[in-house]
Amino acid sequence: MAIAPDLPSLAAHSSAAEANTTATPHADLNDIVALDALALSDAIRTRQVSCRDVMQAYLAHIAQYNPAVNAIVSLRDADTLLAQADERDRQLANGQYLGWMHGMPHAVKDLAACAGLPTRKGSPLTPEGPDTHDSISVARIRAAGAIFIGKTNVSEFGLGSHSYNPVFGTTRNAYDTTRIAGGSSGGAGSALALRMLPVADGSDMMGSLRNPAAFGNVYGFRPSQGRVPYGPTPEVFVQQLSTEGPMGRSVADVAQLLATQSGYDARSPLSLAHETPPFASALQRDMKGVKLGWLGDYGGHLPMEAGVMALCEASLRDFAAMGCEVEACVPDFAPERLWQTWLTLRHWLVNGSLGEMYADPARRDKLKPEAQWEVAGGEALRAADVFRASIDRSEWYRSLARLFERYDFLLLPSAQVFPFDAQMHWPTSVAGKPMDTYHRWMEVVIGPTLAGLPAISVPVGFDARGLPMGLQIIGPAQADLAVLQLAHAHEQQTQWVRRRLPSMLSANARI
Repeated sequence: MAIAPDLPSLAAHSSAAEANTTATPHADLNDIVALDALALSDAIRTRQVSCRDVMQAYLAHIAQYNPAVNAIVSLRDADTLLAQADERDRQLANGQYLGWMHGMPHAVKDLAACAGLPTRKGSPLTPEGPDTHDSISVARIRAAGAIFIGKTNVSEFGLGSHSYNPVFGTTRNAYDTTRIAGGSSGGAGSALALRMLPVADGSDMMGSLRNPAAFGNVYGFRPSQGRVPYGPTPEVFVQQLSTEGPMGRSVADVAQLLATQSGYDARSPLSLAHETPPFASALQRDMKGVKLGWLGDYGGHLPMEAGVMALCEASLRDFAAMGCEVEACVPDFAPERLWQTWLTLRHWLVNGSLGEMYADPARRDKLKPEAQWEVAGGEALRAADVFRASIDRSEWYRSLARLFERYDFLLLPSAQVFPFDAQMHWPTSVAGKPMDTYHRWMEVVIGPTLAGLPAISVPVGFDARGLPMGLQIIGPAQADLAVLQLAHAHEQQTQWVRRRLPSMLSANARI
C-alpha cells in the first residue's frame, strides 16, 4: 500500500534492498508490520510512530492471520497490551529509552519462562498459571524494552520438528496452511513469515531454530554452544545439546537479537564470558576467496525428498557469484556412528528431563508416544554407553575441525523434506527409505548440534508447489559473527524473504 499520509518518512526505513524487488503496494500489509525489526525500532525511537500505533497494528494483523496458522498462543488481553504500549510512549516522552526493542510486541517460545504468562510446553502436565520469573534470555529481551504479547506454539516438550500438541493444537505453514511449520520453534517461524512478530526467539536441539526457518522462508540461527546462557535451571552442566537463539526476516535483525540474548551469566557456568561482539553493526564483509565445503547428503547417506538437493545445489551458484570458492567434501566420520551418538545422548538427556513424569503411570499416559520412547531408551542405557557417546561426539568435533583447516564454512541442507501434511506426525519414509524413528527425517541437522558449532538456516527458494527450503551455513566454534556475515552477504545476493511473501499476505504486498 502507499505510505500513509501521516507516516511519510517510514519508507526511508525499509531495507535498501527493497529497491531491487519488483513488489508493488497492496492494502493487505500495513506500513508498520511491513517494517523489519531494526527499521521498526528506529521508527519508535525517533517517535515517527507511537508504541500504541505499533501495538494496534500488530494486534489487528494477528487477529486477521493467526487463526489460519495457530502460531501465537496465550495471547494477552488487548487493553492490557495497549496500556503497556501507552506506558512505553510516556517513557519516551520523558526521555527514558529502554533499548532497541522499546515498545516492540514480542511473543516468547512456549518452552521459555516469561513472568506473567504460562509456560505450557505443549503439555497438559504443565501448570496453567502464569510464571513468576523470566528465563535469562527472556529477561534480557524484557530489559531491551519489549512488550510480551503471548507465546509461540511448540511441539510437546520441544520433541519433534512438527509443532503440534494437545494443549494448543497444530501450527501450520505460512506458505501452505495444509502443511507443517516445522518445530519445535514452529510458532515463531510461522509468525515471522506472516509478519505477526518483528523478530522471534527460539531454541534448537535438533534443528528447532533452523528447520522452522527453512519451512518459513526466514532466518534461524543456532549460536555456538554457550553463546546464549540457558536457565535458570536445576542442571547447568550436561544439558548441552540445546541452545536458545534468534530468528528473523533479515540477518541484521537476527544479529541484533543475538546481541541481546548473548553474554555471560553466572547462573550458567558454561556461558561464554568474553565481550559480546557487535553482531549487527559488523555484518559487511567481502566474500571473495572464501572457501566453502558443500556436504550435500553426506555422500549419499541422507535420503532427500526430490527437489531439496536441486534447490540447495542451485544456491551454490549464488555463493559463487559472491566470489566464494565452493567444493564438495565429506567428513572422515561414519554417518551411522554419528546417528548412534545422537540417539544415546538424546535418550539420556530426555530421560533426565521427563523421567519423573514417565515413572508416574498417570502422567506417563499424557506423554506422547515419542516422548515415552525417548525416556524408555534412556532407561536402557549404561553409564559406559553415555561416556562412549561423549567420546564419539568429541571425535566428530575433531573431524569437522579438520575440514575447517581446508574450508572457512561448511554448507548443508536445512531439511531432508519439504513441509509435509500437517495431519501427519512425521514421515515414515523419505525417498523410499523407511524412517526408523520419529526424528530420523531431520538427521541432517544433528552435525552442528553435536559439535556445538554456529549454524544459520538461510532461504534458498521454493519448489514447484511453492514450498520453501533452506540451507545451513556452519562455521567453526565460536565464529558466530563470521557465519552471520556470510549469511548477510547471501541475503543481499538473493533477497528471498522480500521476493516471496506468503500468498495470504498477497504476492503484491510491499515489504
